[in-house]
Amino acid sequence: MAAATTPVERGSPPKSDTTVPVIFDISKPPVIEGFNPLSRQKEEGFKEKFMRKAKENPFVPIGCLGTAGALTYGLIAFKHGKTRQSQLLMRARILAQGFTVVAIIVGVVATAIKPKQ
Repeated sequence: MAAATTPVERGSPPKSDTTVPVIFDISKPPVIEGFNPLSRQKEEGFKEKFMRKAKENPFVPIGCLGTAGALTYGLIAFKHGKTRQSQLLMRARILAQGFTVVAIIVGVVATAIKPKQ
């Protein structure tokens, strides 16, 4: 008794009657709702971005400059042996760093609650 067999080609996947819908097509970019990649504005350089961010939240650069100034002046005082003044300036540096962190957090919160244009 011989069993009826159908020839199977090697290297080809088995054929099925149902078609599986393609969820993601590699040949095309993904479609993201609300995103249009063609609506890009001119690329922003470092100087333009820095100026825009400084105008949005001017307290962050002020805090950074205060931190750097207190650190520099404190290190110079330490080098000259003025330990009391150096300690006070290191405490001022910590306060300036805290001010900068608070300014960053306030800027992020303000940006988050600002209505989209």
